[in-house]
Amino acid sequence: MNSASLFDYLHFSKDLLHVIIILLLAWLLVHLSRRLIRLFRNYMNDHAGSAEEKRRIETLARVFRYISTVVISLVAGMLALSELGISIAPILGAAGVVGLAVGFGAQSLIKDYFNGFFLLLENQIRQGDVVEVCGKTGVVEDITLRYVCLRDIEGSVHYVPNGQISIVTNKSRDYAFALIDVGVAYRESMDEVCGAVREVASALRTDAVVGPKILEDIEIQGVQDWAESAVILRCRFKTVALEQWNVRRAFLGRLKQVFDARGIEIPYPHLTVYAGQNRDGSAPAFRVAGKNEVV
Repeated sequence: MNSASLFDYLHFSKDLLHVIIILLLAWLLVHLSRRLIRLFRNYMNDHAGSAEEKRRIETLARVFRYISTVVISLVAGMLALSELGISIAPILGAAGVVGLAVGFGAQSLIKDYFNGFFLLLENQIRQGDVVEVCGKTGVVEDITLRYVCLRDIEGSVHYVPNGQISIVTNKSRDYAFALIDVGVAYRESMDEVCGAVREVASALRTDAVVGPKILEDIEIQGVQDWAESAVILRCRFKTVALEQWNVRRAFLGRLKQVFDARGIEIPYPHLTVYAGQNRDGSAPAFRVAGKNEVV
């Protein structure tokens, strides 16, 4: 082996060693960044004031892990190419041209990432929240810069691209209201009905299971509507977030028992038949046919 070949071999070996060192350092940095993010997440969780803050911290930690891995990998890749004698300037230039071309064709994808970033930054959605987006309602099982993963009450999983999300309805923040409309017959006394409602609400607050989920006494807002078959009384409970449906079910179940015991009618839809009247204002008799008689 002549001196030139030996020099080339040693130079190549040196460059290869540099590449291995770069890749090794990148691997160490990825693991170090994940460890630091995990330590910071644990520290923030220990000082978090509520379960909602903990869910937000978990979501942000997962996104930061993804971003740090991508950035370290890109930088390590460019440094490794430089050590191998491959100029990255043309690659960056070509990447810019390709990125411009792809940008026109992948505007929705770019929009997904931008929307996802602001959804996380503004704390609109967190893992474990119950939200309604794009006509779909469910528990947030996963949220990334690309999409939100929801599981609905039937167990179906929906992947909603962040770029399609324009309105977020979050049902998990701080507290909720269990809104209840009670229909009773027109003949019933509203004072008696309201008394029964308050009695059931007071008993429900002392319940060992349901009581802790209710934050305030029931609020009876009054007669909401005169429906075709019933007078609608509207009331509501202030509850712990995500417990409004359980409180509503428990309240309606107990209220039905009290209404039955006191003879308060929960009416079915009914129809009043009008036979008409003569021009002088008199009305003909309305005759009902017997069992074997045809009218």
